[in-house]
Amino acid sequence: MGLKIGDIVSRKSYGSDILFKVVDIKYEKGKKIVVLKGICYRLEADAPETDLIVQPDSYVREYNARVNRAINEKLKSLNESLMREKTKKKFFRDAAKENNENFPRPGKVLHVDGDSDYLDTCMEEYRKLGMDAVGVYVKEKEQPLKIYNLLKEHKPDILVLTGHDGVIKSEKGYSDITNYRNSKYFVEAVREARRFDGNLDSLVIFAGACQSMFKKIIEAGANFASSPYRVLIHALDPVMVCEKIAFTSINQVISPQDVISKTITGVKGIGGIETRGKYRDGFPREPYNIK
Repeated sequence: MGLKIGDIVSRKSYGSDILFKVVDIKYEKGKKIVVLKGICYRLEADAPETDLIVQPDSYVREYNARVNRAINEKLKSLNESLMREKTKKKFFRDAAKENNENFPRPGKVLHVDGDSDYLDTCMEEYRKLGMDAVGVYVKEKEQPLKIYNLLKEHKPDILVLTGHDGVIKSEKGYSDITNYRNSKYFVEAVREARRFDGNLDSLVIFAGACQSMFKKIIEAGANFASSPYRVLIHALDPVMVCEKIAFTSINQVISPQDVISKTITGVKGIGGIETRGKYRDGFPREPYNIK
């Protein structure tokens, strides 16, 4: 077939339902195995070369358009909701005191991602949402080794640990963490983050990717994680969780149902626990236009 890294392919055995990028090609027991990462979903998989079909650019564009139509409608709704929230927060505290306005201090996000393309996509969405976010590309297996120092450096209110994951086909099923491609690294990274800050309200953590071992990630100390029903999650789901937390008042505890309702994938893909918001009002707004 002449497959090469960077090709966009589908799997015949799955009815070509998801498109992947070829990220590695290796040999196991004399067979060529192709390592794949979803182009719209945070799924990692592998397949024999004979199961793959290289997709033409025209179909890739059609696929992306089809997936993104539904996503854009959801994002439009979320953005409109966010603008209403921000508008409500911009009011005069006391007209008698020279009409000084409040200034916003939403929660700061540290987004650690095992996929550099998805990281760029997420950072662009944070910018659109007006969020204070720092993005760092770290492969999933390296995240437990690097997260403590990254937290010391950036001191975020909200931490995202994500990338790609997936359940490996075997008799072990969903109950064995070794049957997941990267869940053990997300669990270890969450534990390291909790070694830095053990307070669930001080440091809010989202961790996981497609089909991740939800229960173990939550038990490790995450506030939100994927994937309760072992379904695929969208690349922007972590951003949607962060948006809700970052712009909810520090005085309000948010139910997991409320947070999940703002995600693209919904309850089958994202779950969590009650968590306090990270938004603070400041006063007064200074009159100088300082960037």
